[in-house]
Amino acid sequence: MAESVTDEVARAFRLERFSDHLSVEKGASPRTNEAYLRDLARFATFCHIKGAATPAEATAKILREYVYHLKDLGLSPSSIRRNVSAVRSYFKFMLGEGELVRDPSERLEAPKRWRTLPEVLTVDEVTRLISAPSLDEPLAFRDRAMLELAYGAGLRVSEWISLSTKDVLMDEHLVRVFGKGSKERLVPIGRSAIAATAIYLRELRPRLEKGQGKGVLFLNARGEPLSRMGAWKILRKYVEIAGITKPVSPHTLRHSFATHLLEGGADLRAVQEMLGHADISTTQIYTHVDREYLRSVHRQFHPRP
Repeated sequence: MAESVTDEVARAFRLERFSDHLSVEKGASPRTNEAYLRDLARFATFCHIKGAATPAEATAKILREYVYHLKDLGLSPSSIRRNVSAVRSYFKFMLGEGELVRDPSERLEAPKRWRTLPEVLTVDEVTRLISAPSLDEPLAFRDRAMLELAYGAGLRVSEWISLSTKDVLMDEHLVRVFGKGSKERLVPIGRSAIAATAIYLRELRPRLEKGQGKGVLFLNARGEPLSRMGAWKILRKYVEIAGITKPVSPHTLRHSFATHLLEGGADLRAVQEMLGHADISTTQIYTHVDREYLRSVHRQFHPRP
């Protein structure tokens, strides 16, 4: 029965005619033809289930739902792009054949415009990274404070290198951050970040300051405000010392901050506020990371993974 339904759907969607078009007019290789037809058979079945019995009844909404259906199936972005390409080619053909008067795939979004899940560190990796500066290092107090604050407040690299000494509000356990568009926000910080910053301010920064610091919190060995590249090099050095093999950038610490908060049960709106995102949809990417985390926990601990 399932096979006859498939045949019926294939006929309704003129899949054989499209196959001939690919082979004869487009000169597609047998493998390409086979892949496109497999993708389109899945698409036609999906349309049929959604109540679109013919290609003329397939709406832009159904096509969008189909792309998200492919994503839910766990297909890779490259496979989804191929499916979208097949659907577009198919509707272009149907339009040319006079079977349709409009192309519902005209604005169909491919996954290349979707955000990829950011790389994050585990809590153990963060601990190893922050513990990596050794007291043998002449600038260890600065580096420890910098890593604690970058992760502890989820800062962008531009934010942690531009913090002033007055921006760390020790008694209130807050850091004042000027983000994109000079928008100010106050982010809570924990005891570890407070302690590391206090030690740096007391023990090292006065020795680094040579009148060129401009009130900036983090200074380089010459007593000037630390540059973005300088911050990158410091981070890279300690990533290596900590034995972390995954790619780590300053933004990785920000991603890890957000993910760990959500894993711990933090409210999405609170995380949005702390990250300084104008739109909550920007913060929502971390809920995808969180779902990945939940899946990994399930696989690891469920008796029937």
